[in-house]
Amino acid sequence: MTTPIKLFDTTLRDGEQSPGAAMTVQEKVQIAQLLDVFGVDIIEAGFPAAGKADFEAVQAVAKAVKNATICGFARTVEKDILTASEAVKPAKQRRLNLVIAISPLHMEYKLKKTPEEVLELLDKSVRLARQHCDDVELIAEDASRADEDFLCRAVETAIKAGATTFGIPDTVGYTIPQTYGQLFKNVLERAPGADKITLAAHCHNDLGLAVANTLAAVEAGARQVEGTINGIGERAGNTALEEVVMALQTRKDALPYTTNANPEVITRLSRTVSTITGMPVQPNKAVVGANAFTHASGMHQDGVLKHRETYEIMSAESVGLTESSLQLGKLSGRNALKNKIQELGYNITEEQLLPLFESFKSLAAKKKTVYDDDLVVLIEELLNKGTDHLKLIDLTINWSNTGAQKNAQVTLDVQGEQITTTATGDGPVNAAFSAIKKLSKLEDIVLKNNALMPLVQG
Repeated sequence: MTTPIKLFDTTLRDGEQSPGAAMTVQEKVQIAQLLDVFGVDIIEAGFPAAGKADFEAVQAVAKAVKNATICGFARTVEKDILTASEAVKPAKQRRLNLVIAISPLHMEYKLKKTPEEVLELLDKSVRLARQHCDDVELIAEDASRADEDFLCRAVETAIKAGATTFGIPDTVGYTIPQTYGQLFKNVLERAPGADKITLAAHCHNDLGLAVANTLAAVEAGARQVEGTINGIGERAGNTALEEVVMALQTRKDALPYTTNANPEVITRLSRTVSTITGMPVQPNKAVVGANAFTHASGMHQDGVLKHRETYEIMSAESVGLTESSLQLGKLSGRNALKNKIQELGYNITEEQLLPLFESFKSLAAKKKTVYDDDLVVLIEELLNKGTDHLKLIDLTINWSNTGAQKNAQVTLDVQGEQITTTATGDGPVNAAFSAIKKLSKLEDIVLKNNALMPLVQG
């Protein structure tokens, strides 16, 4: 007998709070639709009261998603609650997610309210939310550092006001598995009615314990887990939802719990989120890292060749990672190109595919094999056409005089004007960067994905 666990994804809200991870409305819709295919139960689409763009994004997601419950985030402020309620209206299934801090530190310095004032505001806000939505979650911010007696009072108050889910987050990634699990057990034993609603685990990864803490909470009675794809989020990030899913999938012997997730969507979803947010996945990241199913040691390679399970506890295929048998080149057709584009995490229209295919065929005529990085450059050029402030027109490296400094001649299109300069450096890349800096007047230039890419702002 296994126990069902709800998956609550907050990539579009908490994940977007990662520095530089802002997403457009269409990008949020693209990720949300893929999350729906993945099988998450609840998608927190954003913070509607934060601004017009945020409201429109939540509303667009609510209209586009077919199965998952769409959740709008709100503070315990009347305007927030009403705005969130309006934003999620188009969804087939709706939820409002209210947050209020309950730790002594947060109540005193952030809210500047007494515990009694906080309980009064909590009660009032949940009651207002229930007037507009039947499904209301109350998130007790910084619960892992709260007074346990007060936490139990908050749970009881929220239940009486109509909350259907109560979140006990480790907001600052402070707790450890034993303590966090015990907290859930204590709340279930001490807070009247806690066993009649859903308790949710929401963990941050400041000490690298988010997934471990989440699993400890599940064993202690949490029936909803909250996280993000690739573990993105503020500071060190959130619980990586794909890691929780695969832990439950792989260790059914020790963790008798089930989710509605389809693990075979994980790799595509991970790559899509990484591409859209511009946040690369570290190679040694569990489940979705480039090295997760790679073996460099001779001993390990020998073992895997003889029997995969000697060094792999799960298969690459189980998370949708399959080595493509399609080698893209000048003889490849549009279907092969389209399949590879989807593998890379991009979603393009049929209209966009035609010019992209032409660019691909032109490149393939010059190269024996077109690699993933080549395709990414072509796709990005297509999607960002007309928005680039700088465009590389020509790069020539002088390779003479072995051991001496190298020379680079660079031609850039700077807002429509082509200009050329030369520069020297310790190596070809250093020389090229020096030339680009001279032309662009930029200092922040990095080598990213094996391509020279200036970080242009604005």
